[in-house]
Amino acid sequence: MKIAPSDSTVLIAGASGTGKELVARAIHLASARAGKPFAAINCAAITVTLLESELFDHEKGAFTGAYAQKKGKLEEADGTVFLDEIGELALPLQAKLLRVLQERELERVGGTRPIKIDVRIVAATNRHLEEEIRRGTFRQDLFYRLNVVAVTMPELRERREDVPLLAAHFLRKHAKKCARRITGFSAEALSALTAHDWPGNVRELENVIERAIVLGTTEQILPDDLPEPIVEGGAEPSSTGTRFHETIREIKKQLVTRALEQSAGSYIEAAKRLGLHPNNLHRLMRTLKLK
Repeated sequence: MKIAPSDSTVLIAGASGTGKELVARAIHLASARAGKPFAAINCAAITVTLLESELFDHEKGAFTGAYAQKKGKLEEADGTVFLDEIGELALPLQAKLLRVLQERELERVGGTRPIKIDVRIVAATNRHLEEEIRRGTFRQDLFYRLNVVAVTMPELRERREDVPLLAAHFLRKHAKKCARRITGFSAEALSALTAHDWPGNVRELENVIERAIVLGTTEQILPDDLPEPIVEGGAEPSSTGTRFHETIREIKKQLVTRALEQSAGSYIEAAKRLGLHPNNLHRLMRTLKLK
């Protein structure tokens, strides 16, 4: 990744859920600052007052509730600060951020002296900032300071070749969290994932993989573990594959039915017999359309 070794400011554009934060973290991990903190701040999720304090620090007594001096992310990070949804940043804060980018210094809220900082800024937006400039809601000079290196994230349906790699990454991540041993995806499941249009982009893909891990009962992710719209919209599986998965589905039904019968209808006891959490058993029964 050519842009990682430098300290240049990066602006990542792209639709919601395309993996902008994943790219920001990859830039940080491949940079000389990899051993230093990575601070992610969503500019749209915090009020202007709190965001100003979060970014630029405050002195004791700067406002009601400021009982002690507090260092903000820009002073404390000494690594990389990721500003997500930078297009939502209020104009007064845009002016303060511009100074940070130009002078590499800031003033704490309620402070009077400038403080030198050493931090790399990576920003992201799902807005067209040129249009925001024309509307007067985003500063042109800040845009040019942020747009030193521009990265545009295409939607997932435009880069289907990335789906298997991303799916494998999320499989490792969530299998570890769920303490499950999963070897990978069946050919039919991977084909369905690759064929899907992913309107929710990378975020939707991650949610689907996590759901499949929770609901699955084998060491492979199978089409039965995926939401029906994804399987129905995917490539047609072979007749052999269809018979195989239909057999697996019937075996699952038989196992669940037998466990419930042996447990006199107790979900908790049946879940214990199957080695599942009761919530996972409920989800599995819904997937198998068992009452």
